[in-house]
Amino acid sequence: MTMVVNAQQLTSVRAGRTLFADLDVQVEAGGVLHVQGPNGAGKSTLLRIIAGLLQPLQGQVELFGEPADVDREQWQRRLLFIGHKPGVKSELTALENLELQAGFDGVVIDDPWQLAETVGLLGLEDISAQQLSAGQQRRIALARLWFSPAPLWILDEPFTALDQPGIELLQQRFAEHTGHGGTLILTSHQPLSWQPPQLQQLIIRSPEAHD
Repeated sequence: MTMVVNAQQLTSVRAGRTLFADLDVQVEAGGVLHVQGPNGAGKSTLLRIIAGLLQPLQGQVELFGEPADVDREQWQRRLLFIGHKPGVKSELTALENLELQAGFDGVVIDDPWQLAETVGLLGLEDISAQQLSAGQQRRIALARLWFSPAPLWILDEPFTALDQPGIELLQQRFAEHTGHGGTLILTSHQPLSWQPPQLQQLIIRSPEAHD
């Protein structure tokens, strides 16, 4: 199996407090890494370090066998990072947000209305995001999982604000992605009802509590 993520001896400190030290993370193609831990333990920080959005105090990260400083643009094209906030444009409609996101990923959505139906936004396409619920805004953000060409997905609390049908739909998409050799790293406060064959659990513990 191809090693997609190889992080060695990661150490991160915030406000004088060590979040984690000498942490190793390896994830192969088709694998799933489920990062868990209390608020403030450093889950989001770890994901952002792996995605190249933060630098660790010590340690290094390789994706697909290369560090970020070799070709950062190519490195970023091969991963999709979605944070714990929806990150949608509030003044744009749901459909306009989908098309904007597709532009960021360098793709054209063949049938945006079909995509809207797939992710549970049917009938809401022309409503501005600011008028939608938190769960509906989350569905807009997560719609990228249906068209992004990136083989590595890094998702921070993807189930936030989703109802049970939304969670089940998302886990079905995860299974499709990893079943085709894609790789997934995610944080979640809840256990996964979907149990992929290459699942790793990483629990980060911290005595303090504010992430």
